[in-house]
Amino acid sequence: MNGFGERVVFAFRCFLSILFHAEIPNDIAQKLVRTSEPVPQAPVAAGPPVSRLREAERAAPETFDRAVQMLALLQRDGRLIDFLAENISAYPDTQLGAAVRTIHETCRQVLDHYVKLEPILDSEEDQPVTVQAGFDPAAIKLIGNVAGQPPVRGLLRHKGWRVKEVNLPPLPPAPGRMVIAPAEVELS
Repeated sequence: MNGFGERVVFAFRCFLSILFHAEIPNDIAQKLVRTSEPVPQAPVAAGPPVSRLREAERAAPETFDRAVQMLALLQRDGRLIDFLAENISAYPDTQLGAAVRTIHETCRQVLDHYVKLEPILDSEEDQPVTVQAGFDPAAIKLIGNVAGQPPVRGLLRHKGWRVKEVNLPPLPPAPGRMVIAPAEVELS
């Protein structure tokens, strides 16, 4: 069984990977999938050219690094990781409300600055919409009494979100790419 901290890291990595690339990182999938038999390896025969292999090796770590970078930006400006790691059960609701308002505003600013989002369905929530045949099930989830074939009519409960544009800053040097927030040591 993976430790709680490792599962939290996996969850964030999966969330950001699905958000930006619509896939779960291979290393996580391989670690979490339990099979009774060993996974068969593909034959080594006719593989892609060496240059394509090198491209793939470079692309995967950068994708992972970009997910970590997004977490670092949310931590740096909004202190999101600190908030999520904190046990908030002892705080009164009024104190939490003030903290959440600040964290919400700063994290929203980070998102607005680095990731441009657009609604999947640009209609008012709780209003009737028609879902046409051939809709993308990754983009539109039918809920409730799902029966029959599209087109179907229902109430829009959530507009959904799609990434329109990502404008992340350059990645830091390789050794610092896994740091979400540096430890701070005050000297006296």
